[in-house]
Amino acid sequence: MTDSERDQNEAGEQSLDEIIAENERLLQEYLAQGDAEAPVIEDTLPDGHRSGFVAVVGKPNVGKSTLMNALLGEKVAIVSPKPQTTRERQLGIYTDDDAQIVFVDTPGIHEARTKLGEYMVDVAKSSIPDADVIVFIVAVPGPPTRADEAIAEVIGKARDVPVILALNKRDLLADETQEQENVAAYRALLPNAQPLLLSATEGYNVDALLELILENLPEGPRFYPADRLTETQVRDTVAEIIREKVLLQYEDEVPHSVAVQVTQFKERSEDLTYIAATIFVERDSQKRILIGKGGSALKELGRRARAEIEPMLGTQVFLELWVKVLKNWRRDVSALRRLGYEERR
Repeated sequence: MTDSERDQNEAGEQSLDEIIAENERLLQEYLAQGDAEAPVIEDTLPDGHRSGFVAVVGKPNVGKSTLMNALLGEKVAIVSPKPQTTRERQLGIYTDDDAQIVFVDTPGIHEARTKLGEYMVDVAKSSIPDADVIVFIVAVPGPPTRADEAIAEVIGKARDVPVILALNKRDLLADETQEQENVAAYRALLPNAQPLLLSATEGYNVDALLELILENLPEGPRFYPADRLTETQVRDTVAEIIREKVLLQYEDEVPHSVAVQVTQFKERSEDLTYIAATIFVERDSQKRILIGKGGSALKELGRRARAEIEPMLGTQVFLELWVKVLKNWRRDVSALRRLGYEERR
């Protein structure tokens, strides 16, 4: 009898209990390996540890993304001077020894005119009911608008949720009289909200806002590992960086008819990452503007995007950009689904 035949014969003589025990041992080894690879969320936390979700809401272009980046101390959300820059719900995670805050940066609530606009408004509104704290951001240099009033009405329906009225862009106030009048008008929208005058760009009262948020959070565990800054996938972050550079470089020539999709993301070596991305626009004229004469504008866009992507990835980046026309995609439900908006909802 060969060794192989002997092994097979011995295996065949194993009892059913022995086989079950061996399978159980292998299963436990597999599960232990999976647990070792999973991110660890510390169970041992100090007494009184606070945690919760903070919805950052407001109309377009009041500084929601700028404020969230200032609170986190790092760039998580893309920023541009254009309204409705943020299209998706962005998570920013702040963790220290005593607390974890999950900021939910939402698209600006506005009067939607396209399917994309409706999607953005729905995303923003859906963040309000489940929040532990709501930060309602307004631009204090101007008086409340109909949009501010509508948002205040939505927030008012979220009963028993602490609301902080973040009176942003203090640095742009003309004088003390304007400050007093506008602050009073905004406070009248939500009399029970806790007001705080601040400037996200200058950092004025940003730390005070963080302390106010912490005071209003309930006690609870951590939801994410301490080193996690956001839940956004790297590919999505790269796509958002490219879109931000489009908004900044082309100003009013190519407005919000731009979507970006990363089609390839490969680590060619330890020092080089290959990324291919497609920029979608709605008209042929916009495509020509994006590409520029001899491709010069598109090359400059790639240079600006690489300058931010490379430090994030820690490698050199070969970035290949393509521009395609997808007519009226913001009004087309199937196109929105193709670009991933409906799935991410």
